[in-house]
Amino acid sequence: MTRRVVIPTATGFQDHDLVYTYYRAREEGWEVDIATRDGQPVYGKYGIPLPMDKTASPLITFDDLDLDLYDTVILTGGHEAPDRVRQDKRVTGFVADMAAAGKVVAGLCHGPWIMVSAGVLRGKRACAYIGLRDDVINAGAEVVDSDVIVDGNIITCSYYGYSPAFMKAVFATTEQLAADAASTR
Repeated sequence: MTRRVVIPTATGFQDHDLVYTYYRAREEGWEVDIATRDGQPVYGKYGIPLPMDKTASPLITFDDLDLDLYDTVILTGGHEAPDRVRQDKRVTGFVADMAAAGKVVAGLCHGPWIMVSAGVLRGKRACAYIGLRDDVINAGAEVVDSDVIVDGNIITCSYYGYSPAFMKAVFATTEQLAADAASTR
């Protein structure tokens, strides 16, 4: 079964985070959508454009975020983009709904800021980039010094240098949750 993932973002995204997660998910055979506020092109911190290339699907809007379409949401970093994204109730509502539905909500580097605003970290174990550690603690998470933490359907990664381990956790957790759901039907 083909998995679907969405990456909501904005201007100033961390190029490393988004490029790696996007192409790694595509390499795994997943369908990947990138959502921006109005579906308009944006640029990363170091100038990477979205859409990234002529083979990329058009960007979708935050209005297009639909719980029934996605298995996973990946929240990438760069302090500027997550701060913009977390101010949009369409995204925080979608992230909260994904978490409540038991679907994978995965935040990389500053991406968990969106998880903080969506209220999905309370009672969870998480790791955090140093710049948002206090926010994650204040959101009710138990912060653990680690590269990647998986707590149920919530995945956090403390720094983009750990993106390979992060994506392995995203793939494994998504497949495990799908298998668990299939066995209870």
